[in-house]
Amino acid sequence: MPCSSCRFCSRRAPSWRHSRPTLPSLATCASENPMFSPVVYDFWMRGVDVSARRDGVHVVVDATLTESRSVSLLTAAEGPRVLALSPSRATELGVAHGDELDLDQVTSALREAGITLNDPDDVFHFMAADARTLVAEPARPGVRALTIDDRAEFGRFAATAPEDDVDEAFVELDHWLVFGCFVDDTLVTAASMYPWDNSTLADTGVLTLPDYRARGYAAATVRALSAEALRRGYEPQYRCQVDNLGSVAVARSAGLTRFGTWKVILPDD
Repeated sequence: MPCSSCRFCSRRAPSWRHSRPTLPSLATCASENPMFSPVVYDFWMRGVDVSARRDGVHVVVDATLTESRSVSLLTAAEGPRVLALSPSRATELGVAHGDELDLDQVTSALREAGITLNDPDDVFHFMAADARTLVAEPARPGVRALTIDDRAEFGRFAATAPEDDVDEAFVELDHWLVFGCFVDDTLVTAASMYPWDNSTLADTGVLTLPDYRARGYAAATVRALSAEALRRGYEPQYRCQVDNLGSVAVARSAGLTRFGTWKVILPDD
């Protein structure tokens, strides 16, 4: 978005900016807080110590962020808030890497800049100890990897599922890793993953046919899928809207733990 006032073009720091702390290394963040894999901390905390002040917002400027990720706000469940910005967005807002801000002032600055964030997603990951257990766990009977040889059954599955659910779940047979759950030779749940944002996080989607929900099929499929991702050196990630109670329940039943909530810039802002 072009500058709408001289505030964004000034070199003078906004009055609401706190002093700029020195950010610790990524290794320090992970080693001092081993609940989750270092991969998870490295990606989401972006160098901000999870023990940092929780009532503030810590700014990270990252030149690798694409336009669709140019503004995002993570609120860690057991840690601080992290505002990740591309360099151009940081300039637009008049902030710099390492700044510590007040949340209400960040909200006001985004509003004045015409930047809107989406409704929050819950972000789930496996705790490190749970992941180690999961890797050795056998899949539930009826749950297995899907391949191109399953395309006919997968096509029937997708045609049977509600169209809105198919769009929201974004489960595709040609994704990086796909698992399904069969009941009497009928595919009733499918879950897939793909590497996310050029990282070793593997983002998850899962879909169960309406008549087979609330029976544990989705959780079992997500666990088997996640175990295989871990064996391949990836960290499973599960995201859903915070008010999607059914999806939240699947995540918890699968043994995932909420890492935090995440908001990202809406398209065309």
